[in-house]
Amino acid sequence: MDSLALLRTAASGMDAQRAALDIEGRNDAAAEAAGPNGSYARLIPTFAVRNDDGAARVVYTGAHTERGTNVDILTEMIAVMNASRAYESDASIFDVGKTLAEKTIEMGRLS
Repeated sequence: MDSLALLRTAASGMDAQRAALDIEGRNDAAAEAAGPNGSYARLIPTFAVRNDDGAARVVYTGAHTERGTNVDILTEMIAVMNASRAYESDASIFDVGKTLAEKTIEMGRLS
C-alpha cells in the first residue's frame, strides 16, 4: 500500500466516524428530550468497506433504527466515546501516512 492509499483509507475512516458522531449526537439529544421515562427510537450508524484503487475505504451507508430499543443516555455516551477513539485512531494513522509521504518526497530530492 502506498502512502497515498494509506491517507485515503485513514481519511475515509475519519469521515465515517464523524458521521457516527453526528448520529450519536442526535441520539443524545433524543435521550435528553425523552427524559428518563420517555421512549425514542435509537438510530444506529451502518458502514461498508469498499476497495477503490487499492485503498480500502470505510463508507458511512446511513442509519437504521433498532427494533425494540430506546435511546439510553449511558449507551449513547459510550457510543460517542467509541466513535471519538476510532476517529483519533484514524487521525493517528493519517499522520503516519503524511509523515511517510513527506519522507518519501525528501528521499527523492536527495537522490
